[in-house]
Amino acid sequence: MRTSLLLAVSLVLPALYAQNDWPTYAHDPGGHRYSPLKQITAANVAKLAPAWSYQMMKNEGQTRLSQSIPLMVNGVLYVGYPINRVAALEPETGKVLWEFAGKLIDPTRITLGSMRGLAYWPGDKQTPPQIVFGTPDGELYSINAKTGKPNPGFGNEGVVNLRTPEIMNGFPNIHYGLNSAPFVYKNLVFTGAHNIDNTGPKGPAGDVRAWDLRTGKLVWTFHTVPRPGEMGHETWLGDSWKRMSGANVWTFFSVDAERGILYMPLGSVNNDYYGGDRPGPNLFSSSIVAVDAETGKLKWYFQATHHDLWDYDMPVPPMLFDVVKDGKKIPAVGAMNKASLLFILNRVSGEPIYGVEERPVPQGNVPGEWYSPTQPFPVKPPPLARMSFKYPDDIAKVTPEHEKACLELLGKVDGGRNRGPYTPLSEAGALVLPNNFGGATWSGGAFDPTLGYYIINTTDTGWWLNTTRLDSDPGAPPDSPRLFGRPPGVPRQAVAVNGWPCWQPPWGRLTAINVNTGDIAWQIPFGTMEGVPAGIKTGASNLGGGPMTTAGGLTFIAAALDGMFRAFDSKTGQELWSVKTKEVAHANPISYMGKDGKQYIAIAAGSAFVTYKLP
Repeated sequence: MRTSLLLAVSLVLPALYAQNDWPTYAHDPGGHRYSPLKQITAANVAKLAPAWSYQMMKNEGQTRLSQSIPLMVNGVLYVGYPINRVAALEPETGKVLWEFAGKLIDPTRITLGSMRGLAYWPGDKQTPPQIVFGTPDGELYSINAKTGKPNPGFGNEGVVNLRTPEIMNGFPNIHYGLNSAPFVYKNLVFTGAHNIDNTGPKGPAGDVRAWDLRTGKLVWTFHTVPRPGEMGHETWLGDSWKRMSGANVWTFFSVDAERGILYMPLGSVNNDYYGGDRPGPNLFSSSIVAVDAETGKLKWYFQATHHDLWDYDMPVPPMLFDVVKDGKKIPAVGAMNKASLLFILNRVSGEPIYGVEERPVPQGNVPGEWYSPTQPFPVKPPPLARMSFKYPDDIAKVTPEHEKACLELLGKVDGGRNRGPYTPLSEAGALVLPNNFGGATWSGGAFDPTLGYYIINTTDTGWWLNTTRLDSDPGAPPDSPRLFGRPPGVPRQAVAVNGWPCWQPPWGRLTAINVNTGDIAWQIPFGTMEGVPAGIKTGASNLGGGPMTTAGGLTFIAAALDGMFRAFDSKTGQELWSVKTKEVAHANPISYMGKDGKQYIAIAAGSAFVTYKLP
């Protein structure tokens, strides 16, 4: 009887930890960002009040604010912030338990310092629990979760140098690092890469690698630009694949832990807006790729943008869920690109569940460019952000003054020269919708398993871009020049007047998709724009932060540039609570249960980490 009781307790404990904690960037390996806590509900969320805050430092002149998604494991809250810092905090008070600062190798190589997240490994008989994170200048750290001390058995005294010769491709001085959390599965940690865009087509590789958490030794490498003899190599014509830079996971992985499948959302290759020197569809650029997590062996792939000329990465973290269709349960993965096209695929086979159509897209006239005649579109759901603009029908009509100014602005450039989705750049210029910020971005969506709703925020962005042949390219390596690019001194031009976009709102949206039908369950304007007449809901830019859902039936999200942190009813989209944060929270919130019996909502808001709870 005693043995049975102990067994029952041991089976319950992991479930309790999982409920109270937030052990990975998305709470679970499948990327749901769903908290099973339900102390905070639609009935009492309006009473949420500040609990405590922790001031994250801005170090060594670093101005980029933290976008970090914290972890809560076994009664300790772990927060990462620029540059290369981690703090362990008491989750009920914010009391500092330890702080760690990784070294800064070369400030000139740092382009990102946001540290979008950390990873936790529970350890084994050899190694105690570890906090694992990467740095913008290319190092992978493993530190003791209890003490904050580097793990001496991992790499070189707790550090693995990711800038290895086979990755750097003969360009040792070009930036290469990590700007998002690595991902832990069993005793492996997976790393993507951050490669600089538009430095010329050649540079460090975007390969995905797996490392042994006990030793820091390399276990496998997946070549995201396939080499001779590898699947997909035929999509690179000639020798364009050699030393190609990009096709990198710069955001977050997901894992089907039951099946041992790793899902990799890959970005575009260089250069972002010209590909005449890389003819062909260019696998595995702008694709979701599924591999065996323990070996790196390819299982399937789906390319969302052929021969990407728009920087339409796949930054949205893959989300795993089950679809109930025609009475059958189908294991699925939701994959989205910056254009906010959501592809719902069978996560075992990669087959579309609601269909995908290859539709003709406009062709360009840049000399030497290779254009894909079609691009894939999901049959369901529809695009979640604007992809086309018709002049003058789609001009914003928020105020007569704004409408007139936008008509004049776009009338000067032939109505913006937008030809629909995937409008190519030209020397004359073109209005590209969305622009390369998205649409959708790294912060991704959240899932409510009780409703079957995939919930995500998007922004209707766009700008006017032109491209021209470059006589010289001082910003690129000598053996990797850009052949075409934006004319020197000519920026990407926002199509807006006084900060208001020139197309009809909404300019920002929050959308719930019913994954069991592929239809939109609800969609609302999200965020507010300064100066808009009262009563007009335009939505606003909200890139750089995403939602979290809870068992209390709530969706929490900040992200919008108006600096508001909000809670919505997950079933209806009704706003139920909001609070102004001192700085805009370009991060995703988490929720955890404290030892005091209180459910906390927490988020990185600029330079401060802030928490809320019920009185």
